Amino acid sequence: MAGNDLKIGVLALQGAVREHLQIIELCGARGVGIKRPAGLVDVCGLIIPGGESTTIGKLIDEYGFAGPIKRLAAEGVPIYGTCAGLIIVSRRVTGKHGTILGLADVTVDRNAFGRQVDSFERDLRVSGIEDEDTPFRAVFIRAPVMSATGPGVVEMASVEEGVVMARDGNVLLGAFHPELTDDTRVHRYFLEMIKASRGSSEPEV
Repeated sequence: MAGNDLKIGVLALQGAVREHLQIIELCGARGVGIKRPAGLVDVCGLIIPGGESTTIGKLIDEYGFAGPIKRLAAEGVPIYGTCAGLIIVSRRVTGKHGTILGLADVTVDRNAFGRQVDSFERDLRVSGIEDEDTPFRAVFIRAPVMSATGPGVVEMASVEEGVVMARDGNVLLGAFHPELTDDTRVHRYFLEMIKASRGSSEPEV
């Protein structure tokens, strides 16, 4: 299946939507901003981007996205939650938080590195992506971490504070912002997950 046959949705309620759409196009697929649940009908995969997780959660409730997204995940459609999106797709969040979708068996600590002024970049080794021995320059902005992962979760990258990239079946989890770099390897890994879900070979982790 050609990459440009793949329609990848980016939940366009709030956050870094345009940047994800641009990097999806760089990977040879078609990115579409999703503003209403009806837009999810024919997507091959869905990215829930970074932003403000409480705001995104409220808008998911307001527009009726929770049920349709959960159905996509149950049908095996790959979902990628990054930064705020990681919080939204997780099963447990420390401290008070609104809507979470419970798609991945992880516990997430919000703002694990401090406030926005404490944002930073760090070189990571991310297992499973192309050329995994070459560090990925990860951008962390008020980032969460996964402080605990369930037995079925594959941890792909960690820092001293916790796990910052992982996979739970068809759900990809990231604490950083790969869409803010020129490195397309994380998004290409997600595209391989999508191709595998549609009958191609499974990407290795």
